[in-house]
Amino acid sequence: MSEALDRLREATRGTAYEGRLYLVGGIVRDRVLGLPREEDIDIVLEGDATALAQFLFDARIADHPPVVYSRFGTAMVSIGGRQVELVGARSESYAPESRKPEVALATLEQDVLRRDFTINTLLENLHTAEVLDLTGRGLQDLRLGMIRTPTDPAATFEDDPLRMLRAVRFAARFGFTIDEETESAIHVKAGRLTIVSSERIRDELSKMLMAPGCGQALDMLRDTGLLAEFAPELEIMHQVTQNIYHVYDVWTHTLKTLEALPEDSDLALRLAALFHDIGKPATRTVDDQGQAHFYTHQAVGAHMTKEVLTRLRYPNEMVSTVTKMVFMHLRAGEYEPAWSDAAIRRLIRDAGQELDALIALTRADKAASNQAMPSADLDELERRIAEVKAKMDVAAIRSPLDGREIMELLGIPPGSVLRRIKEFLVNEILEGRLAPGDSNRARELVVQHWGQEDRRR
Repeated sequence: MSEALDRLREATRGTAYEGRLYLVGGIVRDRVLGLPREEDIDIVLEGDATALAQFLFDARIADHPPVVYSRFGTAMVSIGGRQVELVGARSESYAPESRKPEVALATLEQDVLRRDFTINTLLENLHTAEVLDLTGRGLQDLRLGMIRTPTDPAATFEDDPLRMLRAVRFAARFGFTIDEETESAIHVKAGRLTIVSSERIRDELSKMLMAPGCGQALDMLRDTGLLAEFAPELEIMHQVTQNIYHVYDVWTHTLKTLEALPEDSDLALRLAALFHDIGKPATRTVDDQGQAHFYTHQAVGAHMTKEVLTRLRYPNEMVSTVTKMVFMHLRAGEYEPAWSDAAIRRLIRDAGQELDALIALTRADKAASNQAMPSADLDELERRIAEVKAKMDVAAIRSPLDGREIMELLGIPPGSVLRRIKEFLVNEILEGRLAPGDSNRARELVVQHWGQEDRRR
């Protein structure tokens, strides 16, 4: 056990708390499964958890005064830098329109019955290490690999519909099966997800994407009807057939793309893989030969991606990054050996900090496509990128002339035309027609290309 638990155990030994404190939830579950322990520690006791928190602070075991949540009878402390949540055993009741419960003091038996799944109801005595399975199903369901609610699943999901998403996440994470009655209740209660905040749905989706088995989780979200409740734009990708460049429908191709990403891929890249073809259902056309096409799906998909991620309250920076990768996800895959250095510079410039992620997305996209069809040599593209970068810092390219210099040269007032002229000069550098920092040649080009008609705009 961790140092934090050792300190907590010793501090309460010989006190009224000895033998009355129990580890509960993921830390016990994962220990039984032989998995690395979660970072957070949850302790439950029959009695006042806030009094225990104050005791630990007064005994100088806690790092700082406790954070108390009186309504729920819980307190948060930090011991040796580890977060510890102290919970008084409680029962819960819910109003139909809210997933915030009214709570009352209760026994340990009542407390475990209000928890989400039997595998999370196991208790371990802090002082004796005895494991209690008060539902009589927790250890068995861990052995069976079963996700099951400790009480009626329909009532459980009616009270707290977020638990439906957690059922999917745990099943995918551990490779478990959702109990038939529990899964049936998810189908019936999927519509209750509307009372859950976008932030909580976002957090569950992010955890699924970052965990092994994310493809399985997404498939379960779709099968149970949960995905349609918060991202119907993704759900409709199912069974949208493609063309000779693909062997899967859009949905299955998306899951295969996610599976093909490097294991250390960050959340932005995983979201980009999930959304990269979201625009295909809306842009699908069929030609006279019966071949499907998805013209402009990257642009349509970028717009849809922004809408969904914004709706799910992802941070603005994340929304921008993912939207950009969805918009550009075809660029690297279009590479041909005939590309000029200018074309490589433009890709580097346009992709910016997302260049490496964009290439990783392209590799995964290609791996999930028809391998019998020709595709871009991405290894060669990366060599070309390295060669071009060695010659020029593309990201650092700036207009050789600033706004003041352009106004003096053309005799024009401030306005949007200055931005267009600077973009023109940057483009000339990218195309190799202007050396970086060559202000004299830049002046010649501006005078040459920006005549009287343009000056008046």
